[in-house]
Amino acid sequence: VGCRLDLVDGMAVLVYPTDRTAYSRLCRLLTLGKKRGGKGKCHLEWSDLAAYAEGLIAILVPDHADDTCALQLRRLREAFGDRAHLALTLHRRPNDQVRLHELSNLATQMRVPTVVTNDVLFHEPGRRILQDVVTAIRQNMTIDELGFRRERHADRYLKPPEEMARLFSRYPEALARTLEIVRQCRFSLDELAYQYPEEKMLPGLTAQQALGQLTWEGAERHYPEGVPDKVVALIKHELRLIEILHYAPYFLTVNAIVQFARSKDILCQGRGSAANSAVCYVLGITSIDPERNNLLFERFVSQERNEPPDIDVDFEHERREIVMQWVYETYGRDHSALCSTVVRYHTKG
Repeated sequence: VGCRLDLVDGMAVLVYPTDRTAYSRLCRLLTLGKKRGGKGKCHLEWSDLAAYAEGLIAILVPDHADDTCALQLRRLREAFGDRAHLALTLHRRPNDQVRLHELSNLATQMRVPTVVTNDVLFHEPGRRILQDVVTAIRQNMTIDELGFRRERHADRYLKPPEEMARLFSRYPEALARTLEIVRQCRFSLDELAYQYPEEKMLPGLTAQQALGQLTWEGAERHYPEGVPDKVVALIKHELRLIEILHYAPYFLTVNAIVQFARSKDILCQGRGSAANSAVCYVLGITSIDPERNNLLFERFVSQERNEPPDIDVDFEHERREIVMQWVYETYGRDHSALCSTVVRYHTKG
């Protein structure tokens, strides 16, 4: 996982996060650049990269070993220390070997290690045509009008290790260092998952235990003459699946919001697929009685689908601001957000 940063006051730099914290830092850096640059652009300077450098591996991608490259290397080394590198890349031009030799010598002088890269644009040569299409879209012209803006060849693809070893046989240390960087980058996108708030409604209990207690208490309120066997079976099934998928904190959070609204006599109603849940019904989130209706919980939460639940709750528009402010105060503005859906209409045909 990584990205290429084309700095407004410097050369291109490849950056790779070594762990989840560094990935978070990289995301904040990209958000900063996108916010400044506007749609389709990213405005980042050297000072921005240096400020977010912790935990990132940086690789400078220069064209030539000139004074500008030397200055950029010095800056990179100061900001990233032993996580700074210089890329050796073939351009498929007559002076490639001379250029690589000069870059390697400059890196040695600046005490910055080299790595090899193919400056990849597509994963296999057949994607070269698509690259031309993307370039034409970016330049707002036809493919025929691109001229020298088109890629000269289809060589910038992900080459196998054997091919890279053959192309850069004169630089075995740079090749080995590439594998070293791979070992250092321990972060995987599989680590990313939503972290539910820790509700403090029932101290001393786990989220699952708290949800179970609130659920059975709610069931007794809804069925004062005794919880029907059908509903008992549904609740047990749902609680078991919620425990397997670790969704209890989410149900507790939605329940807390709904209970606050009801304590202020603010009208609210859960809807959508959550209406298939007996747990949501006895908690007071939804109003579809599982005793009188045949509910299918798997439409709402399914172990096979393995997707987080989505409980939609509508609040009366005149006083929903009160609920929103309570959410901000309870969970903090850094952990709460407003989203909007833009609905557009157009004529048929």
